[in-house]
Amino acid sequence: MLSSLVNKYNIAGPRYTSYPTVPYWNSNSFSLENWKKSVINSFQESNSKEGISLYIHLPFCESLCTFCGCNKRITKQHSVESPYINAVLKEWNLYLELFDEKPIIKELHLGGGTPTFFSPDNLKYLINGILKRSELAEGYEFSFEGHPNNTTSEHLQALYDVGFRRVSYGVQDYNETVQKAIHRIQPFENVKQATEAAREIGYTSVGHDIIFGLPFQKLEHVKETILKTKSLFPDRLAFYSYAHVPWIIGNGQRGFKDSDLPSAHIKRQQYELGKALLKEVGYHEIGMDHFALPTDSLYKSLITNKLHRNFMGYTASKTQAMIGLGVSSISDSWYGFSQNVKGIESYYNLLKNNILPVYRGHILNEEDLIIRKHILDLMCQFKTSWTKENLYFKQLPETLIRLKEMENDGLLHIHSNSIEVTAKGQPFIRNVCMAFDLLLQRKQPNTQLF
Repeated sequence: MLSSLVNKYNIAGPRYTSYPTVPYWNSNSFSLENWKKSVINSFQESNSKEGISLYIHLPFCESLCTFCGCNKRITKQHSVESPYINAVLKEWNLYLELFDEKPIIKELHLGGGTPTFFSPDNLKYLINGILKRSELAEGYEFSFEGHPNNTTSEHLQALYDVGFRRVSYGVQDYNETVQKAIHRIQPFENVKQATEAAREIGYTSVGHDIIFGLPFQKLEHVKETILKTKSLFPDRLAFYSYAHVPWIIGNGQRGFKDSDLPSAHIKRQQYELGKALLKEVGYHEIGMDHFALPTDSLYKSLITNKLHRNFMGYTASKTQAMIGLGVSSISDSWYGFSQNVKGIESYYNLLKNNILPVYRGHILNEEDLIIRKHILDLMCQFKTSWTKENLYFKQLPETLIRLKEMENDGLLHIHSNSIEVTAKGQPFIRNVCMAFDLLLQRKQPNTQLF
């Protein structure tokens, strides 16, 4: 039965870290001035109540991993560190000029690229520069993505000293054949050492990222990886499906043939096996693709209905405003989105002229805001409701018609003023959200976007 449902609903779709999704942004009506007004409005509404989030993109890597879809610059020249950090701080100062009070930082995340490409001293300099004109919210959370091969105790200590308590390590898979295919040679001992070092220093949440659907990856490889992961007991896990999108990413994902990838049927088996193994030892599934121990803040936010989702993925608390700094970073004011230029040289040139390095975005209209709320509730709570008048939209009857077949398949329940996704339907949550995605329904893509 599950196999037939997988085949039936095996449709490429967004991960819904935003609505509207990036391919449906209306950049024609977007302007930098409108974006600034959106940020100012959101900041004034929410800063004193909940603070803001920051995402900082650090794009440099010493070598190319062929599974990676992130914006990165491959170099072994560490002289690039200081100019980039100074540019990020310049961008932050341009945002500070928009605010009428000190920002209160609730969450801060360093992503990449490889954040630990940067030296401990430079990372400390970056964070201190961010904090110099800011305040910290009660219960703030700082996190970073660490590469197990080059995250040293010095990195961990330096970031701990400026407030970091959470680190996530990219593991992917422990099988050597798979590692060679994705150009990420990373022995278990390196991950073990990096995990234990973080805990010894005092990090309260250590996460591992695992990927299924990788080239040459078999069911036994997923099992072996998860059994080894269990021995280290990370506080939370991201268990992602590999997204093979070389037509978007470029040659970085051409290190192997399409025929080297497991079929959709095998990928689903890999996911179900991994999920079952994680459940056996006490991990709870959080939304889509995430798992956590009951002691982790992500699980606690789930059971208290505080789970949130944005461009950083699932987060333990909500902020209305999220500012993205660095090349390609995406910002979210709730009322609008913006993305920075992807080229480092363009980024530097715009900042040199005191211009926020934004190149595209979207200002949400009333319909967008309603649909966004429904999709966010579905992704975080597996249910949504239109009991409040401002959450009803005129296309709702058509949306419910689209969902009827999913209800017949036991994936959800449609009530008079709400829907609730069943446990059976949770793996298909993206399909449910796609029924609400009015922009996707109005304009089905001619080429593969997701």
